[in-house]
Amino acid sequence: MTALWSSLSTTAEPPGAGPGGEASLALPDLGAVTVMGGVSGRLLLSLGLVVCVLGLGFGMLAFVQLRRLPVHASMLEISELIYSTCKAYLVKQGKFLLMLWVFIAAVIVVYYRFLIDFPWSKVSIVIGFSLLGMAGSYAVAWFGIRVNTFANSRTAFAALRGTPLQVHRIPLKSGMSIGMVLISLELFMMLVILLFLPREIAGACFIGFAIGESLGAAALRIAGGIFTKIADIGADLMKIAFKIKEDDARNPGVIADCTGDNAGDSVGPSADGFETYGVTGVALITFVLLGVHDPAVQATLLVWMFVVRAVMIIASALSYLVNDAWVRHQYRDAKRMNFETPLSSLVWVTSGICVAATYLTTYLVLGQGPTASLWWVFATIVAVGTLAGAVIPELVKAFTSTGSRHVREIVMSSREGGPSLNILSGLVAGNFSAYWLGTTIVGLMGGAFLLSQLGLDTLMLAPAVFAFGLLAFGFLGMGPVTIAVDSYGPVTDNAQSVYELSMIEEIDDIEATLVAEHGFTPQWDHAKTMLEENDGAGNTFKATAKPVLIGTAVVGATTMIFSIIMGLTEGLTTGLENLSLLHPPFLLGLVMGGAVIFWFTGASIQAVTTGAYRAVEFIRTTIRLDGATRASEADSRRVVEICTQYAQQGMLTMFLGVFFSTLAFAFVEPFFFIGYLISIAVFGLYQAFFMANAGGAWDNAKKIVEIDLHAKGTALHEATIIGDTVGDPYKDTSSVALNPVIKFTTLFGLLAVELSVRLTADGLHTLVLTLAAVFFLASAFFVYRSFYGMRIRSTLSDEAQPVGLGDGGDATSGAAPTTSGADRALVDAKVSDR
Repeated sequence: MTALWSSLSTTAEPPGAGPGGEASLALPDLGAVTVMGGVSGRLLLSLGLVVCVLGLGFGMLAFVQLRRLPVHASMLEISELIYSTCKAYLVKQGKFLLMLWVFIAAVIVVYYRFLIDFPWSKVSIVIGFSLLGMAGSYAVAWFGIRVNTFANSRTAFAALRGTPLQVHRIPLKSGMSIGMVLISLELFMMLVILLFLPREIAGACFIGFAIGESLGAAALRIAGGIFTKIADIGADLMKIAFKIKEDDARNPGVIADCTGDNAGDSVGPSADGFETYGVTGVALITFVLLGVHDPAVQATLLVWMFVVRAVMIIASALSYLVNDAWVRHQYRDAKRMNFETPLSSLVWVTSGICVAATYLTTYLVLGQGPTASLWWVFATIVAVGTLAGAVIPELVKAFTSTGSRHVREIVMSSREGGPSLNILSGLVAGNFSAYWLGTTIVGLMGGAFLLSQLGLDTLMLAPAVFAFGLLAFGFLGMGPVTIAVDSYGPVTDNAQSVYELSMIEEIDDIEATLVAEHGFTPQWDHAKTMLEENDGAGNTFKATAKPVLIGTAVVGATTMIFSIIMGLTEGLTTGLENLSLLHPPFLLGLVMGGAVIFWFTGASIQAVTTGAYRAVEFIRTTIRLDGATRASEADSRRVVEICTQYAQQGMLTMFLGVFFSTLAFAFVEPFFFIGYLISIAVFGLYQAFFMANAGGAWDNAKKIVEIDLHAKGTALHEATIIGDTVGDPYKDTSSVALNPVIKFTTLFGLLAVELSVRLTADGLHTLVLTLAAVFFLASAFFVYRSFYGMRIRSTLSDEAQPVGLGDGGDATSGAAPTTSGADRALVDAKVSDR
């Protein structure tokens, strides 16, 4: 092993020089930095490892405590069935991920080994760390579903006592367990690279790690989003078609819906969160190594950033404990509670403690040497981002909360206008949210820019870009809590389903059994009301986390794009005129990015549409409402298989479209690619804001009808269900998938554009343009396939049971209306013409 590190060290290029771009960057000597009156930088980072271990211990302790909570066997059986289907899904996704990784590994080998001429030992480091990053995303996703499927049945059982306190505390403890493990594991891996691997290969390690994280997050987020919405729509439409209740045990789509809650709302966000924290860190490290010339300042800033990250873990844990103590005191004997209130207080408490901790830590680490007069500037930029992590959720609630005027407008418009006005009002909410959130992001970035003008230019190039990166860093300051409130939602959603699927109310002598074994008399109606109200709070806070993550992706992408620009302009010394609207390729790249965002949005919804069609088709023909108490496990698993099939098929097509588009546009012209990256970030930001919040508004409009108005089974309820099914792929498929797509494209683009520039420099410009054309044709093929390969395979004249439209025939027998021979011939002729 020593010989391997020695060979790598002797072949490495000096920092910021030599071929290989970011993979050739070397870290400064962190041991030479002393802070806080003589404490070594390496010692501080080593203490960060201790914090990570404690954070992992905190998460695992919560995991064990959840597993030991009381639960009835009927509910445990359902939650374990959900977990078993989740396991089957994740195993398939693991194999799928390895297949996708082959494409990335091939580019890594071609570029670093055959063009840059890295030794195989160093190429293997990049490949190995890409696998490690992907494995990290995969591991936290697996941990997330295990914790959540412990918590869902325990929450459902706790509701039977009739008090709301544990109904709130259990999902939040589950979320904090995931958040602490996720952030601690990611930080631990990055600290290991900083502390224990040779400085000369750190760049290769970080780039490989970040690419692997992005690949894992992209696959799990996109596929999970498709899966969950196929299942959700399939289950929801049955309520309209057959006039059955929410989570009816006879509906084989309900188990798939519960699996999807975890696949889309737990697996996806866990992997996405892991990647977001890693990629933001790598972007800042890259900037420091490229934009800061003094090695001592480089080392000091790197130590500071990672010490702040470790302190934020402590601050988040402390905030959770403080808030939990307040909640226990406030609601100990309460019979009702607004479940959003303690979640909001947690976010604000954490923000305040993290801001205070940021200033203190920054003063201790940067308050001497070259940064002594600027420590407060760095601290304030990060603090602004951390404060925004609390302000942005409040803005989101104005458009998605059950108390929001926009959401209530959707309900009122639905009362007279049905599904049509419901959908239009939801679109209004989404568009308005994009304006206010976009304005907020501009204000935050503008503030960071102004702060960067207060002397940071004495330490670095392009200080505004570093300020944008620190702003994203601040967004993620209270990471465990951001993940926790996001993970709250899938537990509350599953808890409601577990309650219904367990059919616990119909078990013989259940009340006497609960009194004898658990010491309480169940309060059935109150329990169901609390679970529904808690699900509404979960919907709201799932919505609040999405803009924070997409905002981080876009602001952080700015920093990563800068590193590409640094390479193309030789450290901002030449070619700057190409970063102008007067340079046609740059302008064309700006236009092209929007096209890709809109294609991707459509492709992801198409995958949901076709999969939901097949799921509904299967459920409609297999559901048994007469003489059956619940759907068979085989039928439920078949729905899960349908969801998995279309999720993977859609994900593969879209991934290859993004993969080849990135290669094609990087090979067209480097500054075309820069414009393209900026464009997908901007278009993706607004598309994600619009879709996420429109979907959240539709979702909670349905909750108002169900909880506040007690109008289940009415025409108003059906209208809001239809609006919710429109919003499902908006909020949980397309919008959330844009986050990893932006980051993956930017990170993979680092390799792609360097590959293009290297080939051109070697006199192979014709080959580069030829490859650009080939890659573009490949991307266009997969864009074509993302609709024509995913479209519904039937003709308009096929006999089918209409869902919720007009006279659907006999709901229990599945009888369908007929089409006359003349009408069928006419329709078939029109279809064949196309």
